[in-house]
Amino acid sequence: KYGDVKFADPVNNKYPIDTEEHVRAAWSYINHEDNAAKYDADEVELIKDRIKRAAKRFDIEIEAE
Repeated sequence: KYGDVKFADPVNNKYPIDTEEHVRAAWSYINHEDNAAKYDADEVELIKDRIKRAAKRFDIEIEAE
């Protein structure tokens, strides 16, 4: 659907992090309770870490959770 892109959740190909717009959207979505509830706490932390690293590449400031 998104082409050859990196995902914060590469197992399920969710939360693309290849553009500034995607990184911002990924951060917003993973912080919705219903989306995060689909994962274990460790998985959510890993996904958030991947999004944060991508945000740094695009010079995006991530708000505290």
